[in-house]
Amino acid sequence: MAFAITQNCCNDASCLSVCPVNCIHPTPGEADFGKTDLLYIDPRSCIDCGACADACPVDAITRVSRLTDDQAIYADINAEYYQNKPALAQWDPPKFPPAAVNDFARFDVAIVGTGPSASYTAQALLRVPTSRITFYDKLDVAGGLARFGVAPDHIGTRQISEHFRSLFVHPRVTMKLGVEVGVDITHEEVHRRYDAVVYAVGADSDRPLDIPGIDLPGSVSARTLVGWYTGHPGVRTDAIDLDGIERVTIIGNGNVALDAARILTADPEDLVGTDISSHALAALRRSTVKEVVVAARRGPEFAAFTRSECQALVSRRSVEVAVSGQPEALSVIDDLPISAPASALQGVVNYEGAIPTTKRRIVFAFGRAPVRVNGTDRVESVDFAGATTVASDLVLLAIGYRGTPSPGLPFDVERGAIRNVGGRMTDEDGTTVNGRYVVGWAKRGATGGIGDNKVDAEETVDALLQDLANNPPGPKRRLPRVLARKV
Repeated sequence: MAFAITQNCCNDASCLSVCPVNCIHPTPGEADFGKTDLLYIDPRSCIDCGACADACPVDAITRVSRLTDDQAIYADINAEYYQNKPALAQWDPPKFPPAAVNDFARFDVAIVGTGPSASYTAQALLRVPTSRITFYDKLDVAGGLARFGVAPDHIGTRQISEHFRSLFVHPRVTMKLGVEVGVDITHEEVHRRYDAVVYAVGADSDRPLDIPGIDLPGSVSARTLVGWYTGHPGVRTDAIDLDGIERVTIIGNGNVALDAARILTADPEDLVGTDISSHALAALRRSTVKEVVVAARRGPEFAAFTRSECQALVSRRSVEVAVSGQPEALSVIDDLPISAPASALQGVVNYEGAIPTTKRRIVFAFGRAPVRVNGTDRVESVDFAGATTVASDLVLLAIGYRGTPSPGLPFDVERGAIRNVGGRMTDEDGTTVNGRYVVGWAKRGATGGIGDNKVDAEETVDALLQDLANNPPGPKRRLPRVLARKV
């Protein structure tokens, strides 16, 4: 009986290297890698050894015979990926670091950020015994997106933080928390001190939505909601007020939107014992939210969420899930293949209009392009193209994140990321900036999940090591003592 990869999959491909029969795909060398919700185990080739389950950092791999009723669909999802594919796919060619790494003297790398992309970068660098790493983070706690971006009820996914924790106490690693590069210390100072600097600063602002009323009180970034319920130190405990709120409209339909919808409609007692912030748990216990509308600009065939996130919503018995849209939207959902994100909505109820009086409800409203947020002193409703108006007490903007420019760093305004080619930082005319590198969302824009950062980080580290091999490091200047302490 084969194993199957389930909802928690982080896509970082840790399981691939331990599989003795190459039955987990797509691999980093295949075109589909980074474009699928999950990695998939081929049931035709799996020999049931369990090595992948042991290697998985988020406990996403389970023996098919042990799948729960809610997880059973993943046996079919894994198998469906291999329809019309050969039973034994070609192995990716092996990759090796430059031979010169064996002769490297000690070299020092600063990593700005402590989230997943920063951590995967450190893992790759620590394979070279002469490396020394210093993490910088403007927050007083490490973890970045893995700690403050994952919903508290995604317990499996949050285990990635434990996977990274050992990095922060590694004997060749120094932590400098509460130090913001570009503010407390200049980029140039850090660059002069280290042989290389890797920026893993993520994307800390929202993609703008330029419609009238979007700045009204009661219109809030979903990013703020996420920080509120995860206890982000930069988000006020009173940033979200749920008192008197019955209907919430979320503009956007990515995974952040679904996380928000799930948390707002959850039974608060189910969140006890998770890492949810105490102030959010208290507010949810008082909450009067009865309905959350997830508004998607396009149809269900273009859903931006993953199937796994949607499956987590429809699997709950205590919350009703409904679909609203043109009649053809429902038929489109019925015709979707099992791997399509919105296929998890097959068989859900049609939207009835009135706010429910018993169960809480999540409504997927497809084909709803927002044109105005209405209200006098605060949000009262949202107008969508086609003369549709949805009464709303709270609006959450969840159309994507983007990076923020930092003085002294070249920034690509269109992508919302630091200018780079393959992880090497470049200036405005495309010239490589020696000794400076980029990983994660700061490198490619705010796309992809936690695991996508692993291959991304290894590409950048490969470039870094090749550059060091070609140009061995020179003398470095010490930082002022106040910033050189280990915290």
